[in-house]
Amino acid sequence: MFRIINNDPGSSARAGELSTPHGEVSTPLFIPVGTAGTVKGVLERDLREEIGAAVILANTYHLYLRPGGEVLKRAGGLHKFMNWSGSLLTDSGGYQVFSLSGKRKLTEEGAIFKSHIDGSSHLFTPENVVDIQRIIGADIMMAFDECTPYPCEYKDAKISMDLTHRWLSRTIRRFNESDPLWGHNQYLFPIVQGSVYNDLRRESAETIASAGMEGNAIGGLSVGEPADKMYEMVEEVNSILPLDKPRYLMGVGTPVNILESIDRGIDMFDCVMPTRNGRNGMLFTREGIINIRNRKWADDLSVIDEAGPSSVSTYYSKAYLRHLIISGELLGAQIATIHNLSFYIWLVGEARKQIMKGSFRSWKNMMVMKLGDRL
Repeated sequence: MFRIINNDPGSSARAGELSTPHGEVSTPLFIPVGTAGTVKGVLERDLREEIGAAVILANTYHLYLRPGGEVLKRAGGLHKFMNWSGSLLTDSGGYQVFSLSGKRKLTEEGAIFKSHIDGSSHLFTPENVVDIQRIIGADIMMAFDECTPYPCEYKDAKISMDLTHRWLSRTIRRFNESDPLWGHNQYLFPIVQGSVYNDLRRESAETIASAGMEGNAIGGLSVGEPADKMYEMVEEVNSILPLDKPRYLMGVGTPVNILESIDRGIDMFDCVMPTRNGRNGMLFTREGIINIRNRKWADDLSVIDEAGPSSVSTYYSKAYLRHLIISGELLGAQIATIHNLSFYIWLVGEARKQIMKGSFRSWKNMMVMKLGDRL
């Protein structure tokens, strides 16, 4: 499934190729979040042609509730339902159940939760989460886990991690005894947990590595902990996870987070930041961050980003985009989303080029100095 093409000599960064049933994908990889089978406000054509997305993330929890398994079965899986020819990855829904807080209860069997749509009660187990992801038909499936909040007491983090590991055994059993439904293979990634405790992260990484699956994910980070602590946990985990399998850091993050994590050996990322922040008027560029709502851009007729990663970046002016965003026009959110996603995918693509040249560390250090600046 995965092969490393080149290692950067000055860091742990690596360039690879990920083979999925729906195509070859280059790493480092950024995956746009399409929670309910759509990246908000972006046509499939633009995801493919304008943004250059190769993989989209969809969410088991949301798709299970709406449109539901029966509709997805009749459609022949999510690829056909949304007319997406690229690769799909599904989050197991563990994070969404975790975020429901007062609306869910954890047991050894699974997670009982109330729908955010109508308040109806449901149960997710390691087994039926595999079944739901079989119906969705994602190329890469996630194991059902529990994600702890930050801060989290050590004893609570350990209880949660142990439960995640027990659930993993049941997940793998169900995965191995069930078959894909739509004529293509599916891969299962287990998830490392352990909050911000080094010994728990090491124990979890050893458990996940020993499962021998095709790839591995790191969860429970970017939930409020300091960035330095996140990087420390990534280093701890990556010292144990196998080198020859892809490493997926879930829900991360800012452009700086992504470059620092690539430096530490991460291959795959997803995050809502480029889409959610874009809809609210925050733009990411290689020179820093633009809050397009600021009055300073109201009469700035220069293009959004002269070195723009997409055609919309060099077609529309900052003043026009500000006008759209301030006015609540849907086109403004669409332009900002396309720009931001294109920037994120440019960023990991450029990181790959620098890894191939052996110059990633010096390039990363230069970029990190600029990417967090407020313009």
